[in-house]
Amino acid sequence: MQHDDNLTADRDSFVTHLECSYTGEHYPADQIHNLSKAGKPLLVRYDLAGVKRALSKDILAARPADLWRYRELLPVRDKANIVSLGEAMTPLIAMPKLSRKLNAGELLVKDEGRLPTGSFKARGLVMAVSMAKALGIKHMAMPTNGNAGAALAAYASSAGIKSTIFCPEDTPEVNVSEIALQGATVYRVNGLIDDCGKIVGEGKAKAGWFDTSTLNEPYRIEGKKTMGLELAEQFGWELPDVIFYPTGGGTGLIGMWKAFAELEAIGFIGPKRPRMIAVQATGCAPIVRAFDAGEEHAPRFENAHTIASGIRVPQAVGDFLIPRAVRASNGFAIAVTDEAIDAARDEVARDEGFLMCLEGAATYAAWKQSIAEGRIARTDRSVLFNCASGLKYPMPKAGRPLDRHKPIEHASL
Repeated sequence: MQHDDNLTADRDSFVTHLECSYTGEHYPADQIHNLSKAGKPLLVRYDLAGVKRALSKDILAARPADLWRYRELLPVRDKANIVSLGEAMTPLIAMPKLSRKLNAGELLVKDEGRLPTGSFKARGLVMAVSMAKALGIKHMAMPTNGNAGAALAAYASSAGIKSTIFCPEDTPEVNVSEIALQGATVYRVNGLIDDCGKIVGEGKAKAGWFDTSTLNEPYRIEGKKTMGLELAEQFGWELPDVIFYPTGGGTGLIGMWKAFAELEAIGFIGPKRPRMIAVQATGCAPIVRAFDAGEEHAPRFENAHTIASGIRVPQAVGDFLIPRAVRASNGFAIAVTDEAIDAARDEVARDEGFLMCLEGAATYAAWKQSIAEGRIARTDRSVLFNCASGLKYPMPKAGRPLDRHKPIEHASL
C-alpha cells in the first residue's frame, strides 16, 4: 500500500450544502463563502446515508493513518486540490503517574504537537487552504495568536497562495519568525487578536484577500473535526468520559461535537458522548462567564491577558456554538490561573517527561481542579488536548556553570 494512498486515491465526495449554524438556512457548496447572512458560521453538511454505504470500519482501518483517511467526511472533492505536509494521526499518551498521584481514572493526552507546523491549527488550515485552492482563492489573510498563522503560512506557500497575517505585538517570537520564514507577510499589531481580526475584515474589500479568521469560513471546522474522528477510532469506537479542551475560538470543540454526530449517523458510534469541558484562563474567560450566567452569547472580555496566548481570545464569533456543545454534553466551562498553568507545565514535564504547551498545560490544571472540586468523577477516563509542541513556547533559563579546568567533584554533581 502506498503511504500517500489517501492523497492519490479517487474517493467519492458527499458534500450536499452549507448551513447557517444559527438559522439553519441552506447555502450552495462549491462557492466562496464567509459568514452566513445572519453573520454566523456556516457548517458543511454531507449525505450521511451515502457515507454510510461507502465507508465501513474495515475499509477505514486498511488506510494509512493520516488525516485524509476520512475523505468521505471531508469537504475536498478532488484529490488534485489536497494540500498536504504530512498530517499524521496524533498519538494518545498515557499519564499514569499523574493519575495515580491524584488517585484518579485513566488520564490520556492527545498530542497535537506532532502535526505539521507543530500544532493542531494544521488540521483546520490544511482544510481551509485546500478548499481555497479548489475555489480559486489567490490571497488569504488572518489574525493569529501564533500557531494558526504558522499553519496558514506553510499551507498557503505549499499551495502557491499569498498569505498576509496579523498578530498581537506580544506574540511569542518563535511564532512570528516561523510565519515569516514560511512565506507569509506578517504584521505585529498594537492590540489583541480581535483587533487584528478587524483589520482583516476591513481589508477584504480594499485588499481583495479572503478572510480566513476562525469560523469566518466553513472549512477550518471540518479540519478540526478530525480530532473527534481520530479519538473515536483510537478508542475503538467508544468515546472517553471527559474531554478537556483549551478554548479560544473553540473551533475544535465545536468540530469534535459535529464529528460525533456524524459518526453516530453513519453507525460507527452510539449515542454516548464525552462531557466536553471548555478550558480558559482566568485573565480571558468569556465562555466561562457566559456558561456560568446561563447565556449563549459571550460579550467581549475586556483587558484580556494570559501566558497561554492561544486561548487569549476576548470574543469568539462562534460563541453560541461553544456553550451549546458544552451544555448538550453535560459538560462545563472552567477557568484556571496563569500560576496554575505554569505549575501544570512543570509538573507534567517533571513527572511524565512530557513537555506541554501552555494551553495544553491549562487542561491539566483544569483536570486537577475539576477532580479536587468533584466536578468529574475519580473513575472518569479523561483526555487532555495538548494543542501544540511545548518547544514553541518561551521556557525558563536553565543550566549550571561547570568549569572543566578546575577539579570536578563528580560525586556531588
